[in-house]
Amino acid sequence: MNKKYTIQKSPFIVPTTDGKVIGEHFGQATDGNAQLSLAHMIAPSGWSEPFQKPEFDEYTYIIKGKKQFIIDGDTVVLSAGESIKIEKNTRVQYSNPFIEPCEYMAICLPAFAVDLVHREEA
Repeated sequence: MNKKYTIQKSPFIVPTTDGKVIGEHFGQATDGNAQLSLAHMIAPSGWSEPFQKPEFDEYTYIIKGKKQFIIDGDTVVLSAGESIKIEKNTRVQYSNPFIEPCEYMAICLPAFAVDLVHREEA
């Protein structure tokens, strides 16, 4: 009998060079799911990514700390317990210019894939 649930105890740890910790629980890298990805992340103090214009909706929930978003020219800062949905094809930059690390969960629809992010050259 096939079980109608999946428990994820060993997420795929995405290799990074910027100190950010990414554990994908469900998604392309973990279980081949192209529909949705769910990742637990920790962004260290001072971390930032280039601007990007992803081809997926991204939902972010802040667990600890704060995270900064620059979205179409608006600067938004979220704290623990807050969340945001950023629609696909929106120019955005993610960063943590704060003293404490930021721990958060991100859900992407469809699933995160490097070729769908469209990061700008630095």
